[in-house]
Amino acid sequence: MKSIIGTYECRTDAKGRVMLSAALKKQIEGVLHEGFVLKRSVFQPCLELYPMSEWNKVMGQVGKLNRFVKKNNDFIRLFTAGVKNIELDASGRLLLPKDLLAYSKISKDVVLSSAVSIIEIWDKKLYEEAIDGAIGGFAELAEQVMGGLNNGEDELS
Repeated sequence: MKSIIGTYECRTDAKGRVMLSAALKKQIEGVLHEGFVLKRSVFQPCLELYPMSEWNKVMGQVGKLNRFVKKNNDFIRLFTAGVKNIELDASGRLLLPKDLLAYSKISKDVVLSSAVSIIEIWDKKLYEEAIDGAIGGFAELAEQVMGGLNNGEDELS
């Protein structure tokens, strides 16, 4: 799947449903028929929405772990805790299960943020705090993470 682009603000209704914007739906329309997997984020208090094809890639990597190594087994259990199969309803809404809403502290205002080939789903206030808190060190982080890429064919400018 190609990269998903954009940050979209929306709201949850009383049942925990989120209406996806037309611009976001257009980007993911090629994978809507596959369904999605929704899970807790490893590093942030948000949710991650994986198109099924992306989830299968991740599970291919996870499936190679030796389950007779305790840390691998513990990782698999924690990584897949709360994982749910999700589909958009006929109105184009995404139902966020109550346990995952509680985990992510999502209330009324929601941010859907692209993260390459998945979508992060955040409570708006927590998203803004995470972005604001990271901005000061972003230049250094960018250099550490991306600075060594100009050594080969995949050069960035």
